[in-house]
Order: sequence, then structure tokens, then C-alpha cells
Amino acid sequence: MERHGVESSSSLCRREQSAIKCNLPKAAFLTYSVPYMVSGVSGKSRDRRHSLFGSSSVGKPTNLSRRSFLGQEIDSAQDFVGCKVNYEGSRRTRKTPMVTKIEMVETAAKPVTQTGNRLADLCIDSIRFLAIDAVENAKSGHPGMPMGMAPAAYVLFENFLKFNPKNPFWVNRDRFVLSNGHGSMLLYALLYLCGYDSVTLEDIKKFRHIHSRTPGHPENIETAGVEVTTGPLGQGIANAVGLAAAEAHLAAVYNRPGHDLIDHYTYVFMGDGCVMEGISNEACSLAGHLKLGKLIAIYDDNSISIDGKTDVAFTEDVGKRYEALGWHVVTVENGNFDLQAIFDAIQKAKQVHDKPSLIRLKTTIGYGSPNKANTGEVHGAALGAEEVKLTRESLSWPFKEFEVPEEALRHYRRHIETGQRIEREWQAKWEAYKKAFPELAAQFERTVLNKKLPDNWESALISAAEKGGDMATRQASQAMLNALAPMMPELVGGSADLAPSCLTMMKNVPSFQHNCREGRYFHFGVREHAMGAISNGLYHHNTGLRPFAATFFIFTDYMRASIRLSALSRAAVIYIMTHDSVALGEDGPTHQPIEHLASFRAMPNVYMLRPADVTETAAAYIAALKSTSTPSILALSRQKLPKLKNSSVEGCLKGAYILSDNTGSGGTPDFILTASGSEVHVVENAAEKLRQEGKSIRVVSFPCWELFEQQSREYQESVFPPNVGKELRLVCEAGSSFGWERYVGHMVTIDQFGVSGKGDDILKHFGITVENVLKQVKAVL
Repeated sequence: MERHGVESSSSLCRREQSAIKCNLPKAAFLTYSVPYMVSGVSGKSRDRRHSLFGSSSVGKPTNLSRRSFLGQEIDSAQDFVGCKVNYEGSRRTRKTPMVTKIEMVETAAKPVTQTGNRLADLCIDSIRFLAIDAVENAKSGHPGMPMGMAPAAYVLFENFLKFNPKNPFWVNRDRFVLSNGHGSMLLYALLYLCGYDSVTLEDIKKFRHIHSRTPGHPENIETAGVEVTTGPLGQGIANAVGLAAAEAHLAAVYNRPGHDLIDHYTYVFMGDGCVMEGISNEACSLAGHLKLGKLIAIYDDNSISIDGKTDVAFTEDVGKRYEALGWHVVTVENGNFDLQAIFDAIQKAKQVHDKPSLIRLKTTIGYGSPNKANTGEVHGAALGAEEVKLTRESLSWPFKEFEVPEEALRHYRRHIETGQRIEREWQAKWEAYKKAFPELAAQFERTVLNKKLPDNWESALISAAEKGGDMATRQASQAMLNALAPMMPELVGGSADLAPSCLTMMKNVPSFQHNCREGRYFHFGVREHAMGAISNGLYHHNTGLRPFAATFFIFTDYMRASIRLSALSRAAVIYIMTHDSVALGEDGPTHQPIEHLASFRAMPNVYMLRPADVTETAAAYIAALKSTSTPSILALSRQKLPKLKNSSVEGCLKGAYILSDNTGSGGTPDFILTASGSEVHVVENAAEKLRQEGKSIRVVSFPCWELFEQQSREYQESVFPPNVGKELRLVCEAGSSFGWERYVGHMVTIDQFGVSGKGDDILKHFGITVENVLKQVKAVL
């Protein structure tokens, strides 16, 4: 007899556990206590906990065919409470079947709704479980985002994204940016599945391990197929604005009717954290103004962050905000399994040419996890072995850890053949273009394909320096930009609303606007943080563009995170930072940099260049443009500086060099004075006075620590001889003393905030004068 879906005890005893029928979740457990006797002596009760549909939660699998429910009608889990169990005891211990209690515990793993397309589900769940297994194996990571965004990733890569897995750097590929980079396993899974050589299954198993190609957050320098380094939220979407701007600019410069060399989209995944960060609003505001229609962002609107529900801190209408920013906005209500809606939203976005698009995709973070989906727990921690098991049941995933079904892998690997075909088709277009437009093709080949600087660019800078005289180094910088502009179409950039002060406008170079895509000057507006990140995107478009970004040196405080990512991701952006010291004057301490030189000297992989005159400014530009993996910061003066008699491009490129020395051949200087930037002429004038008093004084111009430390030990000791110890060396610099102790023993520096007043008066106030330098030296000599 069967009643309410549960078999009678007699039939139950004859069937395997797979035949048990009851309206209960597969993770339901039956718990009961069994008193037992050994050798006729009564023992303590022992709790037993068994799964109705599989293995027990602890210990060995339980065969439920050895148990029956005696004469009970079962409607629900609660009806099990109070049931008797016919327990067949062990022959060895001769346990008696005396039942004292029975109860039901539910840890539900109810099957979740999927797409209904078997192959699509296999492909989507392949992404999910590679992410789940990799995070579980690492005991660290963020599984929730890949689980929630896997359907959107599948739709995008399956139907829209144009790429060649065997050539990740093909010039006309679509760009994909994972701005919510904590979900990096989503990207690594896709790279492996689609057949990129940069990510193997072994790499996925080494997720978050040292020296792996699958670091915790995506790094372009580690993994081919990763366009930009993301992790700090909001940076990726801002980089994507730069990528989209690069595409728009290059298309305007090179495309001709019937010859579209550059024609691709930039797609971005971003999350609630990206939307909250201010940098995304800065960048997306500019993107809306520029009408970057080939920028499509898919917003993972899951309403969960690490702290839990986002409504504890974030309740604005994101869609309306982006509409106000000038974006096309469409909402997909079900991003968990409505593939058609996701497809339609992307397709619609591609049809909007005069606005960037935001697809607001409502998803469930950790989709498929019975107990952790839609919670902060799944955001940034492994699911745990038990929850992984339940998730496999919930998503009906019978495959082992790191196992990808052959059918799904075969389907994904179709992208190899497709990608190679579309690149061959592009190559045919390129061959036709070269015949039709040979001059443009030569420029395209030099700049975009080979990333080679034009002939004679260095001599153009040196010539500009030779023509220059006494001037502020910001003016010298302007001369360098205008020397390069006619010969370097790849030179692009601008300032954060400070062009007249930073002097970054280039003659006969139009501004990049929605109606002037060929323009090369970017008006970033008062958006320093986004300016840095967009510049990183321009560089990482990997088509030879050489971006520069300008503001006052103090406002690097607003963009330090972007500069750090330039250094980390090896984006050789040129940062033109003017008004570099207290000498800027009346704007006062809020605008006067103090610790900034020291802070960037402390940052790895940055050239912190502070030229002393027009000649050294030319050298600074040479160093910056020769670099292809290190960003450069040029700290430039507001005030006029003299053109130094012995300043040297060659010497400046070595980071530090002997500017003057009256010591006889083979002799040893009595004292060494060193300085950078606007203080070099101060120590040079002090040295002349000391020489008049019979002292042997060496002056070292020291524009760049990093370049100096790349030189041989022999060269370094030729500049700072070991027999002239630190006690006989002094630095003068209108900034923090921090770090100079490695080179000198005496410092004329500033270790407090500035003051408002005339520049010359402020310098005197802080002792940045010839007189004070003389006083300090004479106190030693």
C-alpha cells in the first residue's frame, strides 16, 4: 500500500533507496537515537543521521532498504516526528531496535530553474562549477558573481563577442572588461573553455596560487586575454571608456568607405561596487558626453555586497542616474535563466549608436547554491564542501571536481575556428587597404601594428630644447608637446580642466568630441581619477596610442589609484604634473605638494621625473616615450627657471649626473650638493660662492631616482664617490625629506604643509635659498 507518496514498510524493505518516494527535498536528513546493548549490557544512545536519498551527512552511505516506517501516514517532513523505525541492528553488537526519538532536519537542495536548453545549461554550468571548484580548491575567492553572471557571459561570448583565442592581441577584436574583477574565475573559466593558450585546466586548479596565471584579480601582465588589470572597483569601467574612445578615434582616423579596419565593441561586466565608486560616475559621465555608442556595460544588479543587502547604504535608482548621464538604459528582469531577454538587450544596445548602453541585469548572486545564494556569504568566500555538494544537486550537475562535459567543451572550442576565420577576413581587408591607401596604411602599420615611434622624434625634442631659454618647465613641456604633435599622430591626451595652466594644448590639434572623433586632445573635465583610468584604457587598447594626462601635482591625490594601476599593469602613460612645489604661491597649502615626490618615488615601477630646465624637460619626454611598460610623472614648475649651462639630455637619462665640479683631475670634492627640478639652480649658485672661497664643490642634478638606480654601480659611484660620504653631501628640494637619507646626510627640505603668499617669499620662509644652503654647508666644513 502507498499513501501520500511514501511506500509501505514491506515494500520499502524490498526496494533500493533510489526508489523511495516522498515529497521532500533531496537534502532531507532523518535523525533518530538507537539505544543498544553489547553482550547483554545496556549502553548509551547513539545518534544516527541518514539521508533519505543518498549518503549520510557523516560516515558511510546508508542503505535505506534496511529501514521502514511502521504504519505511519507521511504528508510532510514534520510527520516523520514520532515515527517508529524498524531498525535492523548489527550482528556483532546485537543492538536492540529500541527507538526513543525521531526528527527531521531539512537542508534543502531544491532543483533551481534553468534555461530549458540542455546544451546552454551545460555550457553555463561549466562556467559556474569551474568557478566553484577553483574557489573551493583555493579556499579563497568570490564564487557568487560567476555563478550569477554565467548566463550573461554565455550569451555574450556565444553570440556577440568577436575574438580569436589563438591570437588574443588581434587588433580588431572586441574588448571585454571584467570591472567587478573579484569574480575573476568567470573570466578564467571562459578563457579556458574558449581555447586560449594562456589558461589551462591546471592553471584553474592553481587559482590564487603564487606564480599562477590565474591570480585573485585579473592582471593583463599575467594572462593573455585579460585586457586590463581590474580589482579596485570602478577602475575597469573607467578603463573601458578609454578602450571605447580609442576605438572611436582610430576608426575616424583610418576607416574609409568600404574599408573598415577598426570596427569593434567594448563590453563590460560591472557590479554594485563599481556603480557605487565615484570613479565610475566620473568616467561614465564623460562617456555619455562623448556619445560612445560602442561601449556596452552589463550591470550585475544583484543587490548584495560583502555587508549583505546593498540597501543598507545604496538605494538610488541606478537606471535613472545613467539616463541622466546620457546613457541608453535597458533592464532585464531575469538574468538567471532568461537567455532570450539577455540576447535582446545586447542586440538592442548595439543598435543605439549615439549613446553608451547600460544593461541592468537583475541576477541572484550565487545562483544555484541552496543556502548561500542571495546572501553576502557567497560574495567573497568559498561555499564549503557540503554546500558545493548541495549546489551540484540543485543544478543537477553529476560531474566531478574540475570536470567539464565534453559536449560543452567541444561547443566552446568552436570559437577557435570562428576566431581564426574572422581574423583571416580582416587580414584580407588589410591587404586591400594597403593597396587603396598606401600612406595611411604605412602610418597604421607603424603606429597601430608595430607600435614604433617615428624617425627623428628624439632630435625633434632636442632641437626644441636648444631653441628654448629661461622658462618654467611647464612651458618647456608645452614646447615638447608641440614638437611631437605634427609627427606623432599616436600622441593623445589632455588635462582635467587645466589646459591654460598646465599648458597642454597642442597647436592645430582638434579636441576629441562626439562630432570630431579624429581629435586628439581630451577635455577630461574636473575628473582626475577617471582621467588616469581612461588614459590607462587608451594605452591598453594596445594599438600604439601614447596618452598623456595633466593636472596640478597636488591633484595626484585624486588619481593615485589610477596611477598605481598604470604602474601595476605596465601602462606607460605620461602624467604631466605642473605647479610642483610651494613656489606656486598664493593658492596656499591646499594646492602645494609636499610629500608627493616621496610618495611616487616609493611606488614601484614609476619614473618620477623632475627636470631642472628646458633641456632636462626634453630628456624627461625622451625617457617617458622610450618606456613601454613604466608610467612617467613629470613634475614641472609654475615659475620661470634659468636654462642651466651644463644641463645634459644624456646625463638626465641616467637619472643623476655631474652638472658642475671644480675639483681637479683625480681629486676628491670637498662637498657634493644635489637637487632636483627648480632647486638645481639654487645649489649651483651656492656652489659658485663656495668655489670662490676655495672649496672644491660638485653639483649633481638628480631628476630621477629610478633611472639612476638602473645604472651600473660603477656609474653611481662616479657620481657619488664612496670616499665622499653622506656627511659631506647635502640635498636641497622643496618637498619632503623622506627617502633622501639613502644618498645624503644633510637636507634643506620641507616637512610641513605650505603657506599662502608670494612664491619667492614662501621659498625664503622655508629656507629654500642660496643663503641657507651656504649656511648648512659651512656648518659642516
